[in-house]
Amino acid sequence: MSGPQCCSNPPTLNPSSGAGHVEKLGGLDAYVIGPSDPKLAILLISDVFGFEAPNLRKLADKVAAAGYYVVVPDFLKGDPFSFEDANRPLPVWLKDHAPDKSVEDAKQVVEALKSKGVSAIGAAGFCWGAKAIVRLAKFELIQAAVLLHPSFITPDDVKDVNVPISILGAEIDQYCPPELIQQFGQVLTAAKPGLDCHVKIFPKVSHGWSVRYVDEDAEAVKAAEEAHQNLLEWFAKHVNCGVYLRLLRSTRDNGEG
Repeated sequence: MSGPQCCSNPPTLNPSSGAGHVEKLGGLDAYVIGPSDPKLAILLISDVFGFEAPNLRKLADKVAAAGYYVVVPDFLKGDPFSFEDANRPLPVWLKDHAPDKSVEDAKQVVEALKSKGVSAIGAAGFCWGAKAIVRLAKFELIQAAVLLHPSFITPDDVKDVNVPISILGAEIDQYCPPELIQQFGQVLTAAKPGLDCHVKIFPKVSHGWSVRYVDEDAEAVKAAEEAHQNLLEWFAKHVNCGVYLRLLRSTRDNGEG
């Protein structure tokens, strides 16, 4: 599930990138941007290169422009994967950063968002970050999920998802090939027939295309922007509308209206 393609085209990390700022949230450093009195939040969980990747922060800024409070926590705690460290190839690095380890941290971030008054949370995970999203979706700690070129995910992982989920995969991806992406959709449809599930394979792109594209490659940028638009549409459908439905249920349960 990990190898050269999984980490191809690594970003040049830049702690100053983006229009937002870094603050502590749920005990972690986090890049945040959005309204000061948030009601709707989006949690983005990075790939192995971490929260200082400029394209990831650029996406966070784009999502915030749609009206959300966006949080990109440093789940890697200052230790992103680097090809420059010859003593820690990816399999060694993963021993310190198994995807499962991020789940408890993600729960803390969700609780911190709720303490700010956030009433609905969408979450998206990229490659390494997808595992924690699936776990959050099982426990309904979020209202909607998006997985982009996920890694370390199995059909057994997705069968217990309990919130609307969109899975965006690459046509050229040996670690999460189109066949596996389609299988995720089939498993979800069989296990949760009433759950809104969306599966899409992007043609002619490789693993990591949504955040590790090259700005000078117009076709790569176009494919990434399409994925970003799909993400925004999913959250508009299931995070924004989810607030309305919860308020409606609350009003009904209280005998109002």
